[in-house]
Amino acid sequence: MKRRVEEKKKSNIIVIHVKNNWKAYTTVAIAFLIGILGGVILLNQSDVTKQNNLKQYIQNFVEHLHAGEEVNKTELLKQVTKRNFLFFLFMWLAGSTVIGIPIVYALVAYQGFCLSYTISVVIATLGASKGILFTLASVLPQNLIYIPCLFALAVSGIKFYQSVVKNRKMEQIKDEIFRHVSFSTLVGIIWLLGGALETYISSGILLQIEKYI
Repeated sequence: MKRRVEEKKKSNIIVIHVKNNWKAYTTVAIAFLIGILGGVILLNQSDVTKQNNLKQYIQNFVEHLHAGEEVNKTELLKQVTKRNFLFFLFMWLAGSTVIGIPIVYALVAYQGFCLSYTISVVIATLGASKGILFTLASVLPQNLIYIPCLFALAVSGIKFYQSVVKNRKMEQIKDEIFRHVSFSTLVGIIWLLGGALETYISSGILLQIEKYI
């Protein structure tokens, strides 16, 4: 019973946070959708040679999957963690400066672009049914963590920028810095945990469904 109450409180905190910052979340979501649209358009506009190279890469990956080749998960986790940490750090630094907010929007759009481009290439290579199955197994699980964290970090940076512009009192600015750092740290920890999900869960699901791809 106590656990349910605590979970309800946590969910209420999240809902209240989103409601209080819905404008910022809306602009971030728009930037993300622009990136998604850009990824689809760019793939369609890519030359045939580039498309064939990308398709060959996906086909080779699937062939290795069918062959049952072992993946060095420890090394993969290191690579994923390093990639996530560097992106998170760069985005946090951009969101912690007044002039970095445009960069924050650009990074959000870039993530949307990468996601849609990857999914588009997979579907174009494997076909609709196999491509969607591959995407659900290898791309969706970790992005259920990555995307909310991406939005939350971006909104924290935007909120920090707005607070600094509006408030000139040093005490209020210090409070906002503490809030921004604390919230970003929590988001960063969850983001990095997504790397473990990508490494162990997604790869495990792929091995389970490889015969259907």
